Amino acid sequence: MKSINLNLLRTLQVLLDECHVSRTAEHLCITQSAVSRQLNQLRELFGDPLLVRDGNRLLPTPKAQQLKQKLDGLLAECQELFVSDEFEPQSWEGRVVLSSSDYVAQYILPEIVERVQRQAPNLKLAYQLWSPDQFSRLADLDIQLVSTMLSSIPPGVCGTQIGADYPVCVMRRSHPLAENETMSAVDFIRYGHMSVSGGGDKDSFVDKELAERGLSRRIQFSVPFFSSAFQTVCRTDMLMVIPEHIASNMQQMFPIIYKPLPFNAPEHRYWLLWHPRFDSDPSHRWLRELVLAVMQSSMYSISMISDHNCDEFF
Repeated sequence: MKSINLNLLRTLQVLLDECHVSRTAEHLCITQSAVSRQLNQLRELFGDPLLVRDGNRLLPTPKAQQLKQKLDGLLAECQELFVSDEFEPQSWEGRVVLSSSDYVAQYILPEIVERVQRQAPNLKLAYQLWSPDQFSRLADLDIQLVSTMLSSIPPGVCGTQIGADYPVCVMRRSHPLAENETMSAVDFIRYGHMSVSGGGDKDSFVDKELAERGLSRRIQFSVPFFSSAFQTVCRTDMLMVIPEHIASNMQQMFPIIYKPLPFNAPEHRYWLLWHPRFDSDPSHRWLRELVLAVMQSSMYSISMISDHNCDEFF
């Protein structure tokens, strides 16, 4: 097969249809001499004259007639390789794994599942808690979409920005600081703190900012789950630093308030990411657009950046 020019098969198919060199040349948009050369190559390749002249006609040999029956089916199958299938969510059967923080899993994923179930009822969804150290292994993991907080899209990964906001300080409504118009750094460290550890780094900047002022805070409770964190905030005087859109959304479910931090805070950027092998897949494109729409709607006030990136890494 390595030394065979497969284009000859297309020439042979047209020759056997037309039984005429000039019409074959016109059909293939090549010269008659080129067709004659290819016919000689085909005769040598198959060890058969294939087409025999009878007056002004070319008649196929029995060998040629056998080849024609096989050629039509073979080349039709080859042509199908280049035809893009029309993607229909209703008929999509398969399994997709989404990965994110605990907050997304608890408070956003149910709506995603509802929409997918309605539009792609045969698709199976699974969830995994995301850890930032998995980026180096994303190509080998069975994860199709990742939602996470990062300053930018990592090299070798495709993604689009969901939105951005800033961290705030959350406390229960009856907290001693709740009625204060402003909160000082001294107020901030007077009370114990809790930290939500799942899904990536959300508050390590706090300790750096406090250290520059010669201050430090007491982390009295660390937990990877947002539901446990909010339940604890509502029962204690502990403070918690989390993204503003989460604090705003959770006010509808818990008796909490939030205040600006008493020092500069970095912008939090949220991304929907995927491995480049999925970037051109129609089914994956449909799914990530659905997931992106749900996640963006969950952010109460964000500065949207229309950004799509798929760094070359081949």
